[in-house]
Amino acid sequence: MAVLGLMSGTSADGVDAVLARFRGCPSRPQWRIEASFCLPYPPQLRHQLIAVGQGEPCSSATWLNLAEAVTEHHAAAARACDPSGLGELVGCHGQTLWHRPPQGERRGASWQALQGPLLAQLLQRPVVFDFRAADLALGGQGAPLVPPADEALLGRVKGWRALLNLGGIANLTLLPPATGPDREQAVRGWDCGPANSLLDLAVAHFSQGQESFDRGGDWAGQGHPDEALIATWLQEPYFQRSPPKSTGRELFGAPDLARRLEQLAQGGTLEAADALASLTAFTAAAVAQDLSRGPRPVELLVAGGGCRNQTLMAELRRRCRGMAVRPLAELGIQDSLREALVFALLAWWHHCRHPGNAPSVTGATAPCRLGLRVEPAGGANRP
Repeated sequence: MAVLGLMSGTSADGVDAVLARFRGCPSRPQWRIEASFCLPYPPQLRHQLIAVGQGEPCSSATWLNLAEAVTEHHAAAARACDPSGLGELVGCHGQTLWHRPPQGERRGASWQALQGPLLAQLLQRPVVFDFRAADLALGGQGAPLVPPADEALLGRVKGWRALLNLGGIANLTLLPPATGPDREQAVRGWDCGPANSLLDLAVAHFSQGQESFDRGGDWAGQGHPDEALIATWLQEPYFQRSPPKSTGRELFGAPDLARRLEQLAQGGTLEAADALASLTAFTAAAVAQDLSRGPRPVELLVAGGGCRNQTLMAELRRRCRGMAVRPLAELGIQDSLREALVFALLAWWHHCRHPGNAPSVTGATAPCRLGLRVEPAGGANRP
């Protein structure tokens, strides 16, 4: 079955689209990528999404216009990726605006901006969306949803295998080995903490809005990280919490950056390169700390926009000694396509009535089928 996957992550830099084919056993399908396309958000739309994702108040009319603009942009990305309309089904994550993990007796909730029925009508194809709601209803975090798909798409090796996505947030998947005493272990996964969310905001701050990210990590590479302060940051509650755990800009956004920059500035003038070097090293240190607490992976496969930040990759290699750190692209999945491919798979799993979540990852009380399916209006849907 040909399925179109659409994804826009916490970085809110645009929509990644993948056209993929799946067949065979849902838990270990045969798959291939037929086409892909990345469509950046216009600067003003990205600015709005980042602002509201950090709690900036806006009117009801603005919320409505924003959801419509996001939907239309996803439709444009889908058409560019699949101009012939080969995809029989669309899986779309939408744009996360706010994520609230469960806490105590309070259930979790997550808000992804998308008008699913409009997207189905614009593309004249059925759309599966709202993937997090069912897991949240079962007491789960609703995130991350990628780990069980990682296992299905990539499989296991002789030792533990880790996959790291460096988007706005850094999240990990841990796949048990194919053989040995740990082969009966369940897949694991969680959000480690910030990746590009703080870095991008810091670059915009220091460049007075002229730059939106540290291209190649060149700016951070000119500075020196404050290792003592990084060690202090790693003692904060989120980084000491055991999985399941998930987070977003709600915790690691502009107010958090302002606090960390103030701490970096104490005792002297704050140099931009040193601040970026510290934030970059902090991301790698949080990942390394998490990996040190569990089974030691033999390899760490890295995807997401942060994979192109050579300073960040060097920090990961320095702090994750004893494991091979390499790009996921070496296994045939480009760094920007992993999550779009995952949501194509999750839509296919919905079609197959196959569970999409992993209670071992999210903490949900049971596995469940993820997403809601909507058809184009007026009976123009495909079978």
